[in-house]
Amino acid sequence: MPYAMITFRVQPGHEDELADVFGDAPALESPIVTDEHGRETARLLGTGVFVKDDVLVRVIHYEGDFAGIARHLASQRHVHAVEDRIVPYLADARDTGTADGFAAFFRNATMRCLTQSSGETQPARM
Repeated sequence: MPYAMITFRVQPGHEDELADVFGDAPALESPIVTDEHGRETARLLGTGVFVKDDVLVRVIHYEGDFAGIARHLASQRHVHAVEDRIVPYLADARDTGTADGFAAFFRNATMRCLTQSSGETQPARM
């Protein structure tokens, strides 16, 4: 059930343009994350993107090892298509054109998780 949140600082007032960018984005080539030997280490279960004023947040729902997800996403055309189109709306420049640059951004933009819960982890009350 784990979730991760990636933050982007954006210029306020461009919510509609950002909605177009994310709404028109191509699908991921694969939700399956593998290691250097081709073994599955994680799986992307879903994402959501939210924006308010100068903050855009991408929520990533996944299972498995989160460490390989940045490497996996850096190799996806979907991610680069979005990254190229959001550049004019970013408040801070960043280098996501290389795998190392993308990994650094991903590491620095990931929010600290304070708590997570789901119906599976909470007792049912009637």
